[in-house]
Amino acid sequence: MTPILLAIACLIVITLGYGGLCAASPFGDCRKCQGMGHALKADRKGRLKRGKDCRRCKATGKRIRTGRWLYNRFARIYRAGTTN
Repeated sequence: MTPILLAIACLIVITLGYGGLCAASPFGDCRKCQGMGHALKADRKGRLKRGKDCRRCKATGKRIRTGRWLYNRFARIYRAGTTN
């Protein structure tokens, strides 16, 4: 197998794998708060305390995956263009 065909096969496998992940689990952990929904801060003694709520995920700890966001956007545009 030539390197070009191997690279194409790898890209196809990665794309289908990510598409399957987006279909099976459309939400992933928030990258800012690592899925906790809030920040951690230390008090004067060094103990961890709950900080402010994460603004990016609105304290849920979950964000929609990029691939799922794109699919939803394309589906919404397609539905809007094909209505009677």
